Amino acid sequence: MKGETSWISHCFDDMSKEVGGLDSFSELIDEGNKETTAVSVDLILPDDLLERILAFLPVASIFRAGSVCRRWHEIVSSKRFLWNFSNVLSQKPWYFMFTSSDEPVGYAYDPILRKWYGIELPCIQTPNWFIASSCGLVCFMDNDSRSELHVCNPVTKHCKKLEDPPGPKFPDYSALSISVNRTSHNYTVSVVKSKQVPGNFFQWDLSIHIYDSETRMWATSLTEVLTGWRGGDESVICDGILYFLIYSTGGGTPENRHGLVTYSLSGRSSPLLRSFIPVPGPLSCGRLMNLKEKLVVVGGMGKQDRPDIIKGIGIWVLEGRNWNEVARMPHKYFQGFGELDDVFASSGTDDLIYIQSYGAPALLVFDMNQKLWKWAQKCPVSKKFPLQLFTGFCFEPRLEFAP
Repeated sequence: MKGETSWISHCFDDMSKEVGGLDSFSELIDEGNKETTAVSVDLILPDDLLERILAFLPVASIFRAGSVCRRWHEIVSSKRFLWNFSNVLSQKPWYFMFTSSDEPVGYAYDPILRKWYGIELPCIQTPNWFIASSCGLVCFMDNDSRSELHVCNPVTKHCKKLEDPPGPKFPDYSALSISVNRTSHNYTVSVVKSKQVPGNFFQWDLSIHIYDSETRMWATSLTEVLTGWRGGDESVICDGILYFLIYSTGGGTPENRHGLVTYSLSGRSSPLLRSFIPVPGPLSCGRLMNLKEKLVVVGGMGKQDRPDIIKGIGIWVLEGRNWNEVARMPHKYFQGFGELDDVFASSGTDDLIYIQSYGAPALLVFDMNQKLWKWAQKCPVSKKFPLQLFTGFCFEPRLEFAP
C-alpha cells in the first residue's frame, strides 16, 4: 500500500540473514557512458567517518543501511555507533496510531520521511492500556488492575516488566508518566492513583508512587485525601517536577472544573492543593506533555455557556505559574477532523505535537518552532465501521536507550 513500509524487514534480528549474499555498497554506473570509472564509497571512507555519517540518518534508513553489507551491519550494531547516534541531533518524534479497538496493532508515522511503518509493539495487550514515553522508552500499564507495567524501546523491541507498584489495587483513576535521563539512561516512572473514599463522593484518596530504575524499587512518595477534587489520567514529568490534572467533584463554574497540581520528585512537597494552578480557561479536556522540559497543555476550548461542546483547540506553555498561549488550531484544520468530540488524542515531545480525533485516522502535526500546522501523510488504514475508534501516542525513535 502506498506510503506504508514493512518494519519487520528492517529489524536488527533479520539483518544477519540478509547480509550474507550482499556485496558492498553498489557502485553508481552511468550505463550511457561505459568509460566512466565508478568508485565505491564503502572503500574510501574509514569506519569512524562512516559511523558518523550513518548516525545522521533517520532511524528507518539506519535499519536499511544495516542490510547493505556485512561491514555496514557490524557498524550500525556496534556500541560505538550507538554512542555516535546518541550525540547527533534528536530524531523527530514518531506517532504510533492504533487501528483496532481490540488488538494493539497499528502504524508508526515518521515525520521526516513522511512514511507510515507497520510495527509490532512488545508487551502491550490491548490499545486501552495507559501509555507514557520519554527519550525513546515507552511505558505501558494495564487498564484493569493498574499493576502490570512494562518499559520498552519500541524500535529495538527491548522490554522489561516492572514489579507491581504499591498502593490500592483497581483504583478509580490512574495517571502514568515516565522520565528518562539522557546522560545516565536511568529512568523514573510515576503512577498517581485516585480512589473514592467509601460513601463520600467529595473525598478522594490520592497517592503517588515512584519507580527508580537505578534502585529497581518502588516508593510511595505521598498519600493525601482531597476534598472536592479527584485525580485523573493525565500526568507528565518535566525537569524533575510531576504535573497532573485534578478534576472538581463539587460542580462549580466551568473555569474551575480542572486544575493543575505539582509535586517535586527531589524532595518533600507541601499539600498538593497549595500548588494548585488554574488551567487556561474552560477546557473540555486537557492533554499534558513535556516539550524540551517545558510543560505544554493541549486543550479543547469549550463554549462559555456549553463547556462540553468544543469550539476549538489551543496550545499553552506554562511559564512560572502563568500560561502563555502558543497557538490556536486554524478553523480549516478544526473542520478537517469532521465531527470532533469534546475529548481527543494528543501527545508530543521535542518540537512536535500530534493531534487526532478518536473517530478518524486523520493526524495533524504542529511544529512548535515554526508555528506551523500540517496534515500527516494519510494513514494506510481507513475507517471501516461507525464505531471504530483510533488513538495513539508519540515517542522518540532512539536506538541507544534500553529499559
